[in-house]
Amino acid sequence: MNYKNLLLTALTCLSTKVFSQNLPSLLQDTNINATFSIVAYDPDEREWGVAVATDNIYVGSSTIYIEPGVGAFSVIAETEPAYGLAGLKQLKEGSTLKEAVENVRKKDPEVYFRQVAGIDATGDTYAFTGASLKFWNGQAAYRSGKYYVVIGNQLADSVLDQMAVTYENASGTLPERLLKSLLAGQEAGGQLSGKQSAALVVKGSDHEWFNQLDLRVDDSKTPFEDLQRLLNYHYGRIRVNQTLYALRNGNRARAERLLPEAERLTRGWNGMSGKLALAYIMMGSEDKAATTLLQAIQENPKRMTMLPAFYCLREHRLLKPYIKENAFSVKDWNNAISLLLQLKRIDEAISLAKRTLKTYPKASNTHYLLGKALTANKNVAGAKVSLQKALAIDGTHLEAQRFLESLYE
Repeated sequence: MNYKNLLLTALTCLSTKVFSQNLPSLLQDTNINATFSIVAYDPDEREWGVAVATDNIYVGSSTIYIEPGVGAFSVIAETEPAYGLAGLKQLKEGSTLKEAVENVRKKDPEVYFRQVAGIDATGDTYAFTGASLKFWNGQAAYRSGKYYVVIGNQLADSVLDQMAVTYENASGTLPERLLKSLLAGQEAGGQLSGKQSAALVVKGSDHEWFNQLDLRVDDSKTPFEDLQRLLNYHYGRIRVNQTLYALRNGNRARAERLLPEAERLTRGWNGMSGKLALAYIMMGSEDKAATTLLQAIQENPKRMTMLPAFYCLREHRLLKPYIKENAFSVKDWNNAISLLLQLKRIDEAISLAKRTLKTYPKASNTHYLLGKALTANKNVAGAKVSLQKALAIDGTHLEAQRFLESLYE
């Protein structure tokens, strides 16, 4: 049997687990993945981040290690988590970045299969490429610059250079610059063996949990496009919320600037259609609001559940066939009242709440919403009565309880 037939026979006999690996993995019985990444630090924002892509599944689960205020590591090729886990621990204990990496490296029996890039609390970098990676197809190397390292294996020749140049010249937030660098690497040829997953993680010392960015595309034929879309959604949601905040505080000019960007960045995410529609109503564009809602339910019929909240648009020609008030539940009516409150259409909210209570007199949440509406209408005495009724019906209604207490302060 010749070499070609022998190789084909061996591939046929391999397990399902091994089939997920690439050619070097098959021949060497290791978990080698063709991977490239960038590790960087933003001193102004005090953020550390990693963007990475590979030709295997869920690259983000094993290659990214970040602890704000300490540092970050990207551990690729034949991945060994100790470089990230022990590396961060040693940095906290006072080791330099080079010492932290080299201490793990000395104890690693397969160091020649590793690629590691790290950055510490001040932005100093250190990286290495295992000696055996030079025998794999393509390029295996790293490039380091001020506050960043790009690294990878089994790559087209100009990938790392393009990643470095792009990052150095990119504008925007750290997540945006990291992704621009990663995309530049792919456009320069990327991995010789293809693409399957990508990830982008950014954490900051001053971040709340909701500011920490952790985006994963675990299995896709278009991981780079998918990762870009997720990052767009991240910033798009922020723009939507900023738009609504501006409108609630009377800054229409700012809202008009933000809303087109919010819509562009969230395009395809019909879960944001309700907030976008609310913004359009607040800006006096009911046609845009109705179009946004209709498009969402056409893309996903289950979005019909949000239409009762938009009862105020029941006469609009686009939504009239869909808003069936005879099918409304008490929760649907409460959602409609809540939206009227958000729109500061207080008299309508009061009228709808009183009408709803005629059908559902024991609806504690409707009494609560009526109390809020009456308060907004300067009828504090009436609000207290409504809130007391809400609590008499449901003593666990904490929102009603706290709102009532606030009226006595």
